[in-house]
Amino acid sequence: MVASPIDKPRILLMGLQRSGKSSIQRVVFESTTKIQKEDVTRSFIDFQIWDFPGQVNYFDDQAYDPREIFDTVGSLIFVIDSQDDYTDALNRLQYTIIKAYEVNPSITFEILIHKVDGLSEDYQDGNKIDIIKKMQEYLIDMEQEQNIQLFYHLTSIYDYSIYEAFSKIIQKLIRELPALENLLNILRTNSGIEKAYLFDTLTKIYIATDSTPVEMDSYELCSDMIDVVLDIECIYGSQSGCGPVAHKSSEDEIINNLKIRNNSNDTESDQTMADVDASSIIKLNNGDVLYMREINSLLALICIIKSENYERHCLIDYNFQCFTDAVTELFNFSQKKNVFNQD
Repeated sequence: MVASPIDKPRILLMGLQRSGKSSIQRVVFESTTKIQKEDVTRSFIDFQIWDFPGQVNYFDDQAYDPREIFDTVGSLIFVIDSQDDYTDALNRLQYTIIKAYEVNPSITFEILIHKVDGLSEDYQDGNKIDIIKKMQEYLIDMEQEQNIQLFYHLTSIYDYSIYEAFSKIIQKLIRELPALENLLNILRTNSGIEKAYLFDTLTKIYIATDSTPVEMDSYELCSDMIDVVLDIECIYGSQSGCGPVAHKSSEDEIINNLKIRNNSNDTESDQTMADVDASSIIKLNNGDVLYMREINSLLALICIIKSENYERHCLIDYNFQCFTDAVTELFNFSQKKNVFNQD
């Protein structure tokens, strides 16, 4: 059972007009209609995302109730167009964070320095440094530098940076995050895994990862695996056992560097349908192995494993099953706790 719409934490997507807010919502959450409010329920991810028109002042007490809007907000995401003059955007941001903080001091402020595609790395870094400096100076002037913390992300909808940013934002809304990270660390240590991610397969947001540093190359590989596996299932069916040789040409660039096989075993009649098609393997040319294991229909564990460590695949399979059981138990406990708190 999920929280009621009133109880769900909210993510507010704000910024000036044409800053890229609606495009972000469509790309990440696959919203194809011009709705302002969208419930997002993805196993551990359970929240509302609100896309605010940039020209409206939601702190006008006569037209809106700021407490009703901001009181249950988990994160306020403010989008700044880095390819445009952002002076007006910073003025709106400064006004917004002070007013929102007055209503809800526990709110998290996330600043997306957006549309960085096409800009040089030096220009991107220069914009980020300039924005951070101006915001710090403003908070010092308002004597709020110790109370309000801002988090900054360089993003574009044309690469994985927007998914990386939202992964970090969403994780702050997940109460079970410490337990999930601990389970991933135990799995990595005992299985010889280089890196492990727990993905929401519908959004390609990773809701948890182990304590080793996140590298974009590894994240992109694991994210691509979701697309490859889902596309192959759509073409061949998850139970057909067919290889990927005839995969569609639009992904030839990926397939040319990958060798894919399924771990399914149709002879094990005592397994459920979900267990049979629950895992897939991609072997890279350098010998590394990408291993994907479904936790449920919306969550998947994807790991990078060195070839020499994958020789112990029986141990790895056993540990993966233990991890799956533990996450399922944690999820069930969380659901029961939500029901108990609502009664």
